[in-house]
Amino acid sequence: MKAPVSMAAALAVVTAAALVAGCSSSGGGSGSAGPGAASGPVTLDFWGWAPGYEQSVVLFNKTHPDIQVTFDKTASGSKGGYTKMLTAAKAGNAPCLAQVGYETLPSFAAAGALTDVSKETAGAKGQFADWTWNQVTVDGHTYGVPVDTAPMALMYRKDLFAKYGIDKPPATWAEYAADAAKVNAADPTVHLGNFGNDAYTYAGLAWQAGAAWFGTAGDQWHVTLDSDANRKVAGFWQDLLDRKLLTTDPSNDASQFTGMANGKILSDVNAVWDAPIIASSVKDGAGQWAVAPMPVWDAAAPVYGNDGGSATAVLKGCAHAKEAAEFAAWMSTDADSVANLIKVTGIYPAATSGLANPALAQPDPFYGGQVVYDVFKAETAHIATSWQWGPTMTQTSTDLGDGLGKAGSGGTTLPNVLADVQGRTVAGLKQQGLAVAG
Repeated sequence: MKAPVSMAAALAVVTAAALVAGCSSSGGGSGSAGPGAASGPVTLDFWGWAPGYEQSVVLFNKTHPDIQVTFDKTASGSKGGYTKMLTAAKAGNAPCLAQVGYETLPSFAAAGALTDVSKETAGAKGQFADWTWNQVTVDGHTYGVPVDTAPMALMYRKDLFAKYGIDKPPATWAEYAADAAKVNAADPTVHLGNFGNDAYTYAGLAWQAGAAWFGTAGDQWHVTLDSDANRKVAGFWQDLLDRKLLTTDPSNDASQFTGMANGKILSDVNAVWDAPIIASSVKDGAGQWAVAPMPVWDAAAPVYGNDGGSATAVLKGCAHAKEAAEFAAWMSTDADSVANLIKVTGIYPAATSGLANPALAQPDPFYGGQVVYDVFKAETAHIATSWQWGPTMTQTSTDLGDGLGKAGSGGTTLPNVLADVQGRTVAGLKQQGLAVAG
Protein backbone atom coordinates (compact mmCIF):
# COMPACT_ATOMS: atom_id res chain seq x y z
CA MET A 1 0.00 0.00 0.00
CA LYS A 2 1.33 3.42 -0.93
CA ALA A 3 1.68 5.92 1.87
CA PRO A 4 -0.34 9.09 1.27
CA VAL A 5 2.04 11.51 -0.40
CA SER A 6 0.03 14.52 0.72
CA MET A 7 -0.13 13.50 4.35
CA ALA A 8 2.48 16.12 5.13
CA ALA A 9 -0.31 18.60 4.64
CA ALA A 10 -2.47 16.67 7.08
CA LEU A 11 0.25 16.71 9.68
CA ALA A 12 0.60 20.45 9.22
CA VAL A 13 -3.01 21.19 10.07
CA VAL A 14 -3.34 19.64 13.50
CA THR A 15 -6.37 21.32 14.88
CA ALA A 16 -5.12 21.42 18.47
CA ALA A 17 -1.66 22.95 18.75
CA ALA A 18 -1.77 22.15 22.44
CA LEU A 19 -1.66 18.49 21.52
CA VAL A 20 1.97 18.70 20.52
CA ALA A 21 2.91 21.23 23.17
CA GLY A 22 1.22 19.22 25.89
CA CYS A 23 2.91 15.94 24.97
CA SER A 24 6.44 16.61 26.12
CA SER A 25 9.20 14.04 26.43
CA SER A 26 8.30 13.61 30.09
CA GLY A 27 4.82 12.40 29.20
CA GLY A 28 3.09 10.14 31.69
CA GLY A 29 2.94 7.28 29.21
CA SER A 30 6.42 6.08 30.08
CA GLY A 31 5.66 5.26 33.68
CA SER A 32 9.25 6.17 34.48
CA ALA A 33 10.81 9.22 36.03
CA GLY A 34 13.47 11.28 34.27
CA PRO A 35 17.22 11.57 34.84
CA GLY A 36 18.31 11.13 38.43
CA ALA A 37 15.46 8.77 39.30
CA ALA A 38 16.12 5.55 41.16
CA SER A 39 17.52 2.79 38.98
CA GLY A 40 15.15 0.10 37.77
CA PRO A 41 13.51 -1.24 34.65
CA VAL A 42 11.95 1.02 32.07
CA THR A 43 8.19 0.68 32.43
CA LEU A 44 5.79 1.13 29.53
CA ASP A 45 2.01 1.32 29.47
CA PHE A 46 0.20 -0.37 26.56
CA TRP A 47 -3.47 0.24 25.77
CA GLY A 48 -5.48 -2.11 23.60
CA TRP A 49 -8.48 -4.41 23.50
CA ALA A 50 -7.58 -7.56 21.59
CA PRO A 51 -7.71 -10.87 23.47
CA GLY A 52 -4.27 -12.43 23.62
CA TYR A 53 -2.28 -9.22 23.83
CA GLU A 54 -1.97 -9.47 27.60
CA GLN A 55 -0.47 -12.97 27.32
CA SER A 56 2.18 -11.70 24.90
CA VAL A 57 3.01 -8.92 27.37
CA VAL A 58 3.51 -11.53 30.09
CA LEU A 59 5.88 -13.48 27.83
CA PHE A 60 7.86 -10.33 27.12
CA ASN A 61 8.16 -9.32 30.76
CA LYS A 62 9.54 -12.74 31.69
CA THR A 63 12.44 -12.40 29.28
CA HIS A 64 13.09 -8.64 29.44
CA PRO A 65 13.82 -7.66 33.04
CA ASP A 66 15.05 -4.21 31.95
CA ILE A 67 11.79 -3.35 30.18
CA GLN A 68 8.45 -4.07 31.79
CA VAL A 69 5.14 -3.53 30.02
CA THR A 70 1.72 -3.12 31.62
CA PHE A 71 -1.27 -3.90 29.41
CA ASP A 72 -4.44 -1.94 30.14
CA LYS A 73 -7.54 -3.21 28.36
CA THR A 74 -9.69 -0.51 26.79
CA ALA A 75 -12.88 -0.52 24.82
CA SER A 76 -12.28 -1.35 21.17
CA GLY A 77 -11.16 1.57 19.07
CA SER A 78 -14.53 2.16 17.42
CA LYS A 79 -16.34 1.93 20.76
CA GLY A 80 -14.34 4.57 22.60
CA GLY A 81 -10.79 3.27 22.75
CA TYR A 82 -9.49 5.67 20.11
CA THR A 83 -11.21 8.65 21.70
CA LYS A 84 -9.59 7.78 25.02
CA MET A 85 -6.16 7.51 23.39
CA LEU A 86 -6.48 10.81 21.54
CA THR A 87 -7.74 12.57 24.67
CA ALA A 88 -4.79 11.25 26.65
CA ALA A 89 -2.35 12.33 23.94
CA LYS A 90 -3.82 15.82 23.93
CA ALA A 91 -3.52 15.99 27.74
CA GLY A 92 0.08 14.79 27.66
CA ASN A 93 -0.51 11.59 29.65
CA ALA A 94 -0.93 8.97 26.95
CA PRO A 95 0.61 5.51 27.27
CA CYS A 96 3.72 4.79 25.26
CA LEU A 97 2.06 2.01 23.29
CA ALA A 98 -1.37 1.53 21.77
CA GLN A 99 -3.21 -0.89 19.53
CA VAL A 100 -4.21 1.17 16.49
CA GLY A 101 -5.84 -0.26 13.38
CA TYR A 102 -4.17 0.48 10.07
CA GLU A 103 -7.27 2.32 8.95
CA THR A 104 -7.05 4.74 11.89
CA LEU A 105 -3.31 5.30 12.04
CA PRO A 106 -3.37 8.10 9.40
CA SER A 107 -6.00 9.89 11.49
CA PHE A 108 -3.78 9.64 14.57
CA ALA A 109 -0.86 10.99 12.53
CA ALA A 110 -2.96 13.91 11.29
CA ALA A 111 -3.93 14.66 14.90
CA GLY A 112 -0.28 14.77 15.98
CA ALA A 113 -0.86 11.91 18.41
CA LEU A 114 2.04 9.66 17.35
CA THR A 115 5.81 9.51 17.84
CA ASP A 116 8.04 9.05 14.81
CA VAL A 117 10.02 5.86 15.47
CA SER A 118 11.54 5.50 12.01
CA LYS A 119 15.04 5.35 13.50
CA GLU A 120 14.11 2.99 16.33
CA THR A 121 12.30 0.52 14.04
CA ALA A 122 14.67 0.60 11.08
CA GLY A 123 16.19 -2.74 12.04
CA ALA A 124 12.77 -4.44 12.05
CA LYS A 125 11.55 -3.18 8.69
CA GLY A 126 13.07 -6.05 6.69
CA GLN A 127 11.05 -8.59 8.69
CA PHE A 128 7.78 -7.44 7.12
CA ALA A 129 6.34 -7.33 3.62
CA ASP A 130 6.63 -3.84 2.16
CA TRP A 131 2.89 -3.31 1.99
CA THR A 132 2.41 -4.06 5.68
CA TRP A 133 5.23 -1.70 6.64
CA ASN A 134 3.54 0.98 4.52
CA GLN A 135 0.50 0.56 6.77
CA VAL A 136 2.46 2.07 9.67
CA THR A 137 4.29 4.68 7.59
CA VAL A 138 2.81 8.06 6.69
CA ASP A 139 4.68 10.51 4.47
CA GLY A 140 7.94 8.68 5.13
CA HIS A 141 7.54 8.60 8.92
CA THR A 142 7.07 5.28 10.70
CA TYR A 143 4.87 5.32 13.81
CA GLY A 144 4.80 1.71 14.97
CA VAL A 145 5.14 -1.93 13.94
CA PRO A 146 2.60 -4.05 12.04
CA VAL A 147 0.96 -6.91 13.94
CA ASP A 148 -1.31 -8.65 11.46
CA THR A 149 -3.22 -8.63 8.21
CA ALA A 150 -6.81 -9.73 7.75
CA PRO A 151 -7.53 -11.79 4.62
CA MET A 152 -11.22 -12.58 4.23
CA ALA A 153 -12.94 -15.92 3.72
CA LEU A 154 -16.31 -17.67 3.85
CA MET A 155 -17.13 -19.41 7.13
CA TYR A 156 -20.03 -21.80 6.55
CA ARG A 157 -22.09 -24.71 7.89
CA LYS A 158 -21.18 -27.82 5.86
CA ASP A 159 -24.17 -29.86 6.97
CA LEU A 160 -26.72 -27.14 6.26
CA PHE A 161 -25.21 -26.31 2.89
CA ALA A 162 -25.74 -29.97 1.99
CA LYS A 163 -29.27 -29.89 3.38
CA TYR A 164 -30.23 -27.05 1.03
CA GLY A 165 -28.56 -28.58 -2.01
CA ILE A 166 -25.34 -26.56 -2.04
CA ASP A 167 -22.73 -29.18 -2.90
CA LYS A 168 -19.75 -26.83 -2.67
CA PRO A 169 -19.20 -23.35 -1.21
CA PRO A 170 -19.75 -20.55 -3.75
CA ALA A 171 -16.52 -19.66 -5.53
CA THR A 172 -17.88 -16.50 -7.16
CA TRP A 173 -20.30 -13.77 -6.16
CA ALA A 174 -22.66 -14.93 -8.90
CA GLU A 175 -22.73 -18.37 -7.28
CA TYR A 176 -23.19 -16.75 -3.87
CA ALA A 177 -26.28 -14.88 -5.11
CA ALA A 178 -27.68 -18.05 -6.71
CA ASP A 179 -27.12 -20.05 -3.52
CA ALA A 180 -28.75 -17.31 -1.43
CA ALA A 181 -31.84 -17.54 -3.64
CA LYS A 182 -31.88 -21.35 -3.48
CA VAL A 183 -31.74 -21.42 0.31
CA ASN A 184 -34.41 -18.79 0.76
CA ALA A 185 -36.72 -20.44 -1.75
CA ALA A 186 -36.51 -23.70 0.20
CA ASP A 187 -37.24 -21.96 3.50
CA PRO A 188 -37.92 -18.18 3.68
CA THR A 189 -36.82 -18.16 7.34
CA VAL A 190 -33.32 -19.33 6.40
CA HIS A 191 -30.66 -17.12 4.83
CA LEU A 192 -27.25 -17.78 3.33
CA GLY A 193 -25.64 -14.87 5.16
CA ASN A 194 -26.04 -11.63 7.06
CA PHE A 195 -25.57 -8.09 5.76
CA GLY A 196 -24.35 -6.18 8.81
CA ASN A 197 -23.34 -2.60 9.51
CA ASP A 198 -19.57 -2.94 9.94
CA ALA A 199 -17.92 -0.30 7.77
CA TYR A 200 -14.60 -2.14 7.68
CA THR A 201 -16.11 -5.44 6.59
CA TYR A 202 -17.73 -3.49 3.79
CA ALA A 203 -14.34 -1.89 3.10
CA GLY A 204 -12.93 -5.39 2.58
CA LEU A 205 -15.57 -6.02 -0.07
CA ALA A 206 -14.67 -2.77 -1.78
CA TRP A 207 -10.95 -3.54 -1.45
CA GLN A 208 -11.46 -6.87 -3.21
CA ALA A 209 -13.23 -5.19 -6.13
CA GLY A 210 -10.54 -2.55 -6.60
CA ALA A 211 -13.08 0.05 -5.48
CA ALA A 212 -10.72 2.54 -3.84
CA TRP A 213 -12.02 5.10 -1.36
CA PHE A 214 -9.04 7.43 -1.11
CA GLY A 215 -6.13 8.44 -3.29
CA THR A 216 -3.64 11.28 -3.57
CA ALA A 217 -2.16 13.22 -6.44
CA GLY A 218 0.22 16.06 -5.79
CA ASP A 219 -1.05 17.85 -2.72
CA GLN A 220 -4.68 16.88 -3.16
CA TRP A 221 -6.82 14.09 -1.79
CA HIS A 222 -9.17 12.21 -4.09
CA VAL A 223 -12.28 10.69 -2.51
CA THR A 224 -13.97 8.02 -4.65
CA LEU A 225 -16.51 6.27 -2.46
CA ASP A 226 -19.19 6.60 -5.13
CA SER A 227 -17.05 5.59 -8.12
CA ASP A 228 -18.28 3.12 -10.75
CA ALA A 229 -16.33 0.33 -9.03
CA ASN A 230 -17.94 1.15 -5.70
CA ARG A 231 -21.40 1.32 -7.25
CA LYS A 232 -20.82 -2.15 -8.69
CA VAL A 233 -20.22 -3.55 -5.20
CA ALA A 234 -23.14 -1.60 -3.75
CA GLY A 235 -25.45 -2.73 -6.54
CA PHE A 236 -24.66 -6.39 -5.94
CA TRP A 237 -25.50 -6.23 -2.25
CA GLN A 238 -28.49 -3.94 -2.76
CA ASP A 239 -29.98 -6.53 -5.10
CA LEU A 240 -29.70 -9.21 -2.39
CA LEU A 241 -31.26 -6.83 0.14
CA ASP A 242 -34.11 -5.94 -2.21
CA ARG A 243 -34.87 -9.65 -2.63
CA LYS A 244 -34.62 -10.17 1.15
CA LEU A 245 -32.07 -12.94 0.66
CA LEU A 246 -29.95 -11.89 3.67
CA THR A 247 -30.59 -11.12 7.29
CA THR A 248 -29.67 -7.61 8.43
CA ASP A 249 -28.62 -8.05 12.05
CA PRO A 250 -25.98 -5.62 13.33
CA SER A 251 -22.51 -7.02 12.76
CA ASN A 252 -21.36 -9.35 15.55
CA ASP A 253 -24.59 -8.77 17.44
CA ALA A 254 -25.98 -11.54 19.63
CA SER A 255 -28.87 -11.85 17.19
CA GLN A 256 -26.47 -12.74 14.38
CA PHE A 257 -24.84 -15.48 16.42
CA THR A 258 -28.25 -16.76 17.53
CA GLY A 259 -29.21 -17.07 13.88
CA MET A 260 -26.03 -19.01 13.20
CA ALA A 261 -26.60 -21.26 16.19
CA ASN A 262 -30.19 -22.16 15.26
CA GLY A 263 -29.43 -22.79 11.59
CA LYS A 264 -31.10 -19.67 10.23
CA ILE A 265 -27.86 -18.02 9.03
CA LEU A 266 -25.63 -20.47 7.19
CA SER A 267 -22.43 -18.51 6.57
CA ASP A 268 -20.43 -15.36 7.13
CA VAL A 269 -18.00 -13.57 4.80
CA ASN A 270 -15.48 -11.97 7.07
CA ALA A 271 -11.84 -11.68 8.08
CA VAL A 272 -9.51 -14.27 9.59
CA TRP A 273 -10.24 -12.96 13.08
CA ASP A 274 -13.91 -13.91 12.64
CA ALA A 275 -13.09 -17.63 12.71
CA PRO A 276 -12.38 -17.76 16.48
CA ILE A 277 -15.26 -15.37 17.20
CA ILE A 278 -17.71 -17.77 15.54
CA ALA A 279 -16.11 -20.70 17.35
CA SER A 280 -16.62 -19.03 20.74
CA SER A 281 -20.09 -17.67 19.93
CA VAL A 282 -21.72 -20.67 18.21
CA LYS A 283 -20.30 -23.52 20.27
CA ASP A 284 -23.09 -25.99 19.52
CA GLY A 285 -22.03 -26.05 15.88
CA ALA A 286 -18.58 -27.45 16.62
CA GLY A 287 -17.40 -29.79 13.89
CA GLN A 288 -20.02 -28.62 11.38
CA TRP A 289 -18.39 -25.37 10.34
CA ALA A 290 -15.71 -24.99 7.66
CA VAL A 291 -13.70 -22.22 6.02
CA ALA A 292 -13.58 -21.66 2.24
CA PRO A 293 -12.05 -18.91 0.13
CA MET A 294 -14.00 -15.69 -0.16
CA PRO A 295 -16.19 -15.62 -3.29
CA VAL A 296 -14.54 -13.65 -6.09
CA TRP A 297 -15.76 -11.59 -9.03
CA ASP A 298 -13.73 -13.50 -11.62
CA ALA A 299 -12.81 -17.14 -10.99
CA ALA A 300 -10.15 -16.99 -13.72
CA ALA A 301 -8.35 -14.12 -11.98
CA PRO A 302 -9.20 -14.36 -8.27
CA VAL A 303 -8.66 -11.33 -6.06
CA TYR A 304 -9.49 -11.32 -2.35
CA GLY A 305 -10.23 -8.66 0.24
CA ASN A 306 -8.60 -7.60 3.49
CA ASP A 307 -10.66 -6.50 6.49
CA GLY A 308 -8.52 -5.04 9.24
CA GLY A 309 -5.08 -5.40 10.70
CA SER A 310 -3.49 -3.51 13.56
CA ALA A 311 -0.23 -1.87 14.52
CA THR A 312 1.46 -1.46 17.85
CA ALA A 313 1.84 2.30 17.66
CA VAL A 314 4.01 4.60 19.76
CA LEU A 315 2.00 7.54 21.00
CA LYS A 316 3.11 11.14 21.35
CA GLY A 317 4.99 11.92 24.54
CA CYS A 318 6.59 8.50 25.05
CA ALA A 319 9.83 9.10 26.98
CA HIS A 320 11.22 5.69 25.97
CA ALA A 321 10.63 5.39 22.25
CA LYS A 322 13.57 3.01 21.80
CA GLU A 323 12.22 0.53 24.34
CA ALA A 324 8.67 0.94 23.05
CA ALA A 325 9.82 0.12 19.53
CA GLU A 326 11.77 -2.86 20.82
CA PHE A 327 8.66 -4.29 22.47
CA ALA A 328 6.49 -3.61 19.42
CA ALA A 329 8.91 -5.43 17.11
CA TRP A 330 9.28 -8.31 19.58
CA MET A 331 5.53 -8.82 19.96
CA SER A 332 5.09 -9.15 16.18
CA THR A 333 8.12 -11.37 15.50
CA ASP A 334 8.88 -13.53 18.55
CA ALA A 335 7.76 -17.09 17.76
CA ASP A 336 6.07 -17.66 21.12
CA SER A 337 4.29 -14.31 21.02
CA VAL A 338 3.09 -14.87 17.46
CA ALA A 339 1.88 -18.38 18.33
CA ASN A 340 -0.09 -16.93 21.23
CA LEU A 341 -1.63 -14.23 19.02
CA ILE A 342 -2.59 -16.80 16.39
CA LYS A 343 -4.25 -19.10 18.94
CA VAL A 344 -5.95 -16.52 21.16
CA THR A 345 -6.39 -13.39 19.02
CA GLY A 346 -6.91 -15.12 15.68
CA ILE A 347 -4.36 -13.03 13.79
CA TYR A 348 -2.72 -13.73 10.46
CA PRO A 349 0.86 -12.53 11.11
CA ALA A 350 2.29 -9.51 9.34
CA ALA A 351 5.88 -10.61 10.04
CA THR A 352 7.22 -12.85 7.27
CA SER A 353 8.73 -15.21 9.84
CA GLY A 354 5.29 -15.61 11.40
CA LEU A 355 3.97 -17.24 8.24
CA ALA A 356 6.00 -20.34 9.11
CA ASN A 357 4.79 -20.44 12.72
CA PRO A 358 3.63 -23.98 13.62
CA ALA A 359 0.45 -22.56 15.17
CA LEU A 360 -0.82 -21.82 11.66
CA ALA A 361 -0.66 -25.52 10.80
CA GLN A 362 -2.81 -26.77 13.68
CA PRO A 363 -6.15 -28.49 12.87
CA ASP A 364 -9.12 -26.67 14.37
CA PRO A 365 -11.67 -28.97 16.07
CA PHE A 366 -14.48 -26.43 15.70
CA TYR A 367 -13.95 -26.47 11.94
CA GLY A 368 -14.00 -30.25 11.72
CA GLY A 369 -10.25 -30.63 12.05
CA GLN A 370 -9.57 -28.32 9.10
CA VAL A 371 -6.31 -26.38 9.02
CA VAL A 372 -8.18 -23.14 8.45
CA TYR A 373 -5.11 -20.94 8.03
CA ASP A 374 -4.28 -22.82 4.83
CA VAL A 375 -7.20 -20.97 3.23
CA PHE A 376 -5.94 -17.57 4.31
CA LYS A 377 -2.37 -18.41 3.32
CA ALA A 378 -3.45 -19.32 -0.21
CA GLU A 379 -5.39 -16.07 -0.55
CA THR A 380 -2.64 -13.67 0.55
CA ALA A 381 -0.81 -13.73 -2.78
CA HIS A 382 -4.03 -12.52 -4.41
CA ILE A 383 -4.80 -9.54 -2.18
CA ALA A 384 -4.20 -6.15 -3.79
CA THR A 385 -1.69 -4.09 -1.82
CA SER A 386 -2.47 -0.62 -3.20
CA TRP A 387 -5.43 0.16 -0.93
CA GLN A 388 -5.03 3.51 0.82
CA TRP A 389 -6.80 4.77 3.93
CA GLY A 390 -7.65 8.43 4.43
CA PRO A 391 -7.03 10.75 7.39
CA THR A 392 -10.71 10.98 8.38
CA MET A 393 -11.58 7.30 8.73
CA THR A 394 -13.10 7.76 12.18
CA GLN A 395 -15.75 10.00 10.63
CA THR A 396 -16.02 8.05 7.38
CA SER A 397 -16.49 4.71 9.11
CA THR A 398 -19.13 6.13 11.47
CA ASP A 399 -21.07 7.67 8.60
CA LEU A 400 -20.80 4.51 6.52
CA GLY A 401 -21.78 2.22 9.40
CA ASP A 402 -24.87 4.32 10.05
CA GLY A 403 -25.74 4.20 6.36
CA LEU A 404 -25.27 0.44 6.11
CA GLY A 405 -27.67 -0.04 9.01
CA LYS A 406 -30.28 2.18 7.34
CA ALA A 407 -29.87 0.36 4.03
CA GLY A 408 -30.33 -2.96 5.78
CA SER A 409 -33.60 -1.79 7.30
CA GLY A 410 -34.84 -0.45 3.99
CA GLY A 411 -34.53 3.19 4.96
CA THR A 412 -32.22 4.00 2.05
CA THR A 413 -30.17 2.26 -0.63
CA LEU A 414 -26.47 1.49 -0.72
CA PRO A 415 -25.77 3.72 -3.75
CA ASN A 416 -27.42 6.60 -1.86
CA VAL A 417 -25.33 5.77 1.21
CA LEU A 418 -22.11 5.95 -0.79
CA ALA A 419 -23.07 9.30 -2.30
CA ASP A 420 -23.91 10.67 1.15
CA VAL A 421 -20.68 9.41 2.75
CA GLN A 422 -18.71 10.77 -0.22
CA GLY A 423 -20.05 14.24 0.47
CA ARG A 424 -19.56 14.03 4.20
CA THR A 425 -15.99 12.77 3.81
CA VAL A 426 -15.04 15.56 1.40
CA ALA A 427 -16.50 18.11 3.80
CA GLY A 428 -14.56 16.55 6.69
CA LEU A 429 -11.27 16.76 4.79
CA LYS A 430 -11.89 20.38 3.91
CA GLN A 431 -12.78 21.15 7.50
CA GLN A 432 -9.30 19.92 8.47
CA GLY A 433 -7.81 22.30 5.94
CA LEU A 434 -6.85 19.63 3.45
CA ALA A 435 -6.96 20.11 -0.31
CA VAL A 436 -9.51 17.86 -2.03
CA ALA A 437 -9.75 17.39 -5.78
CA GLY A 438 -13.13 18.30 -7.21
